[in-house]
Amino acid sequence: METDITSIILFITFLVLFGVFLCFDLLERNEKYGYFAYIMVLVPVNYLWYLTTVPESIFYGVDSLTVFLVLFILIDICLARDFLFVYRETKDFDDIILFLILGLIIQVIITGILPNSVGALKTDTMQVGFFYVPNVHDPTFPLGLQIAFQLVATIMVLLAIAPMILDIKDEEISLPVIVLITVIFFLPFLYLGFIWADIEAMWVTAVLLCVVLFIFLLFITKK
Repeated sequence: METDITSIILFITFLVLFGVFLCFDLLERNEKYGYFAYIMVLVPVNYLWYLTTVPESIFYGVDSLTVFLVLFILIDICLARDFLFVYRETKDFDDIILFLILGLIIQVIITGILPNSVGALKTDTMQVGFFYVPNVHDPTFPLGLQIAFQLVATIMVLLAIAPMILDIKDEEISLPVIVLITVIFFLPFLYLGFIWADIEAMWVTAVLLCVVLFIFLLFITKK
């Protein structure tokens, strides 16, 4: 029981620290440390992931897809905060995307380190190279959880790319630049293809989404 209380206190502490960076702009310190929320969010979520393997923890037995759903929900909150209160005022989204990508890269690295350190985390994940991630198509996951994860992950991608599209709307963009922008979006579209289709169809889905984006950009930009 003591171990359980300790884990709860630590988890709440990590969440509070994340909340501090999430609401950092409310302190009116005119510093950009609020962007560190994209990094800090990894601490409580991955600690939660570890606790799912600890029998004394109240989180014991929680599946990996739920853990990653929590991660993406918190990232969506960060992106919504920055889209509503940063981008709309400054039209500057570069730092936001930078910290988002940095956080995701760190999380990918953690999916290679943590499961190899705590073998029990591999039980409901799929191996992709050196990394272990939840397979949203695993039939052992409830259908409602799968759909929730797909929707939240899609919202994350849309919140990340929407400001870039808004920035180039009605701008004079040459065709090669449009092609380059479309190629940049291939990786997020590839991930959407994976979570909505499957591994075999994700490449075709990503190409289809890129073609749709390419046509859309032709319409909203000037020649």
